[in-house]
Amino acid sequence: MLYIGVDLGTSAVKLLLMDGEGNIQNIVSKEYPLYFPHPGWSEQKPEDWYEQVMAGIKELIKDADKSQVAGISFGGQMHGLVILDKEDNVIRPAILWNDGRTTEECDYLNHVIGKDKLSEYTANISFTGFTAPKVLWVKNKEPENFAKIEKIMLPKDYIAYKLSGVHCTDVSDASGMLLFDVKNRCWSKEMCEICGVKESQLAQIFESYETVGTVLPEIANELGIPENCKVVAGAGDNAAAAVGTGTVGDGMCNISLGTSGTIFISSDKFGVDKYNALHAFAHADGHYHLMGCMLSAASCNKWWMDDIIRTQDYGAEQKDITKLGENHVFFLPYLMGERSPHNNPNARGTFIGMTMDTSREDMTQAVLEGVAFALRDSLEVARSLGIDIKRTKICGGGAKSPLWKKMIANIMNLKVDVIESEEGPALGGAMLAAVANGEFASVEDAAAKIVKIVDTVEPEAELVAKYEEKYQQFKEIYPACKPIYDIITK
Repeated sequence: MLYIGVDLGTSAVKLLLMDGEGNIQNIVSKEYPLYFPHPGWSEQKPEDWYEQVMAGIKELIKDADKSQVAGISFGGQMHGLVILDKEDNVIRPAILWNDGRTTEECDYLNHVIGKDKLSEYTANISFTGFTAPKVLWVKNKEPENFAKIEKIMLPKDYIAYKLSGVHCTDVSDASGMLLFDVKNRCWSKEMCEICGVKESQLAQIFESYETVGTVLPEIANELGIPENCKVVAGAGDNAAAAVGTGTVGDGMCNISLGTSGTIFISSDKFGVDKYNALHAFAHADGHYHLMGCMLSAASCNKWWMDDIIRTQDYGAEQKDITKLGENHVFFLPYLMGERSPHNNPNARGTFIGMTMDTSREDMTQAVLEGVAFALRDSLEVARSLGIDIKRTKICGGGAKSPLWKKMIANIMNLKVDVIESEEGPALGGAMLAAVANGEFASVEDAAAKIVKIVDTVEPEAELVAKYEEKYQQFKEIYPACKPIYDIITK
């Protein structure tokens, strides 16, 4: 049988076709527009997503045996607000995860309702990207649209609805709405009241590997696939990517060095750190995960290379960096403010420690090390909860750098596993569809059979000791700079 994974990203949808043994048969990508109607706003038209998903599926399976397509599932950009009226028409463009208009609403939720209550109700506090403050924004700024709302949905779930006719969501994506009781895997009655939302306006909740329904007859006819093809709930992009990298089961870890950086830790048990420095979400494997998200990771290196020293030869800039653990220059990678663990939009990128003998290599090394140190900040929060991590997978564009992987291994004192196929949420979505169809006994079983490790970077005791001393120094810099950030960003 064949399974389709749909990764609904911010700039494009990536579609992947996988067979029942986990072999990738085809990959297709389709772009759609992104709109910025005001400074700091970010929107897309759900209709554009659907149009490109359908076009992409047709291209994806054009040379395949369409009668073998047994399931479709998803990974998708999280937190976006899609609102539908009584006729299931889109009321207004979707407000995306990277939209910054909800500062007032977040301040209200965090400081008037209170972070303690939010954490009690949802296991999280409010961030501008989350869905609940967007709902409040519509209520406050567009009351005529708020009055029309019949259904509140997330981006990938709108596509699942268009394919199946079912208003659905999954536990991992719902976790990022601030309307979901993560511990009990149900909607939070308290948060619904706070936001003026009826539970009937929210979608039906599924586990990520559960079947939502089958494709509508007209969809089956248009695509040429069987009418009994299952539509499976899927997961938020990070949880779906975790499935695709095998980060499932208790105590597994994945580090992503993409534009942003994440450390994703899967756990059998529910847990929240007392400062809500990490996101506590339900995972696609039926359990839970903690996630630290830094807003600038590989993008820091891109900024340094492309815009500051103006070179495209990243490898050449790294080849002469040999004195690891001895750099006297530090870099705080907060070029877009920071989310985990500081939750400070005023934080800024900072170099410190330069002297007259500081070299270009020292500065480049500091950028790479700064990202690794900042990721360790989130790892330390997880360790404070008693979670013992020994090794991690690694993915994202930054993971192509052998030097950066070596830094990660030694700064975090973890074995770093490199996987064979890095197709992220699209592969995770296809795997979830295969689990729903019984190809694998569980998500963990699918990951064990499909995800292959091809290399491991081992920490070195001497270098770990050197980096431990440097990390302890790095930890002192942000608290010292924080009052200055508040002054210079006024």
